[in-house]
Amino acid sequence: MILVSACLLGHRTRYDGGSNDIALLMEQANHTQFITFCPEIMGGLPTPRPAAEITSGSGDDVLIGQSTVLDKNGKDVTSFFICGAEKSAQLTEKYNITAAILKQRSPSCGSLKIYDGTFSHRTKPGMGVTAAMLHKLGIPLYSEEDITPEQLQKLLK
Repeated sequence: MILVSACLLGHRTRYDGGSNDIALLMEQANHTQFITFCPEIMGGLPTPRPAAEITSGSGDDVLIGQSTVLDKNGKDVTSFFICGAEKSAQLTEKYNITAAILKQRSPSCGSLKIYDGTFSHRTKPGMGVTAAMLHKLGIPLYSEEDITPEQLQKLLK
């Protein structure tokens, strides 16, 4: 089973109430059993919601209490992101997850880069909170930007 960010499969779970439909994944979702999830929703945040970014460091820093996640209005939403990451980790055991395909740049799901915390659309290297948690569990991470049809077929075997 593969965890897939819900927004990549057409679910309107983005902070602004939209989605990030990825045709390759949506086509396969009709033929395979992806476990669709949104850690921010699972953590208790509503849709829509103010955009949020990790203030300094990355998801690893958030998980060890050395950074916070703030929304665009300055509200600390760290606890929601940690809760969502913990619930995502529970899914890996429940469904025997072998990989995750996550939304790049997300403060939850970014696997290689995230926004830099200034709400200026600049990115920095690092993982989001859920991606960091899944990485610690040894789950291979992919993003919608780097998954190829060939890789996806290998994951589905």
